[in-house]
Amino acid sequence: MQLAFGFALSLLFGFAFGNGFFSEETISAFNFGLENEIFNEQVISSFSVLDYGATGNGQIDDSQAFNKAWKDICNANAGGEVVTLEIPRGKTFLLNPLVFQGPCKAKAIHIQLGGTLIAPLSTSWANGGVDAWIQFSNVDNLYLDGDGKIDGRGSIWWQSCMKKSVYALHFNNCNGLQLKGLTHLNSPRAHISIKNCKDVIVSDLKISAPDESPNTDGIDISDSYNVQILQSIIGTGDDCVAINAGSSFINITGVVCGPGHGISIGSLGDGGDYDTVEQVHVKNCTLRDTQNGMRIKTFQGRSGYARKISFEQIVLSNARNPIIINQFYQDKGKLSKGIMKAGAIEISDVTYSDIRGTSANGQAIDLRCDNVVGCSNIVMRNIDITPGVDCPKTYAVCNNAHGTATETQPRVPCLS
Repeated sequence: MQLAFGFALSLLFGFAFGNGFFSEETISAFNFGLENEIFNEQVISSFSVLDYGATGNGQIDDSQAFNKAWKDICNANAGGEVVTLEIPRGKTFLLNPLVFQGPCKAKAIHIQLGGTLIAPLSTSWANGGVDAWIQFSNVDNLYLDGDGKIDGRGSIWWQSCMKKSVYALHFNNCNGLQLKGLTHLNSPRAHISIKNCKDVIVSDLKISAPDESPNTDGIDISDSYNVQILQSIIGTGDDCVAINAGSSFINITGVVCGPGHGISIGSLGDGGDYDTVEQVHVKNCTLRDTQNGMRIKTFQGRSGYARKISFEQIVLSNARNPIIINQFYQDKGKLSKGIMKAGAIEISDVTYSDIRGTSANGQAIDLRCDNVVGCSNIVMRNIDITPGVDCPKTYAVCNNAHGTATETQPRVPCLS
């Protein structure tokens, strides 16, 4: 009976596909569903870090056990299967810096994090050229999910004079990466770094550090393509999301940001003569009690572009400096002296639409564009930024910015 039904169904779909009764989109969706069903029915090889000697008591260094487990799962000859590494709930694993190196043999690597990973309570682990606590390199189709925590225990870093930039979690050249559901806490510096990756989905994360913790970006993206940041809550001492040079087709949707420095593009031009960012789209996000809102920042004397960028359906709640374009950006730790440099990274085709809420300071819109290069095709529509607490009124300032503004409050004098 089942065989006959299956045969009849295959004839029906075959006839429909062949005679154009279904659209290409429908066929594609149908194929996707079949592919997932086959994927889910495969026998999955599973490993646990406990089987490799991890104690999970938060006191003994479990790094060696994790290294052994990774070596086995990465080299598992699983064919088309997914290999799973389980990090169980109810356990706390103390880890020194780890590099999980690929490529791996399996079709995909799935890491289920139910427990808590904690970093050493010192800054010495970053000696000798180490720039990340946990790093994945050259691992395609990596799925890291669960309800566990990654705790960088960064307070000792924030109190020290150490200026080194390190990441709690770093992904390099990991295509098809997916991160979902985890809680990231108190990174020494930036929490998550995504570099040289494509086709990335990050969703349902919680990232948290005190608002006074220095340089604790939530997610840093660089040299990456087709990255989605979805439905996440980020509150840190620096940018909630920073999109850096070499990145394109970045989609940020449904993110609640605050405290922190908002959602930033750049800084661009720091350490490079030619930097580019394009096709960045931020939608349906909330910026709450942030130091900045939507910011584009570039150094002078460089070349390149930031273009085809949109911010839409943004809610502001007592956010300082809600809209900023700054082509005169300078790092406070690297302030240059003397004459301003000629030239700038070109900023164009930037749209702000359907933005509502309150500003914590009067200067709600700041378009500070280079005197020579300037900013072109800046579009503002349906903007209503009103004064927040202890802010008598909002206003806009601008220099050499060109474009249009309709139904925008406060009024932007340099846009027609």
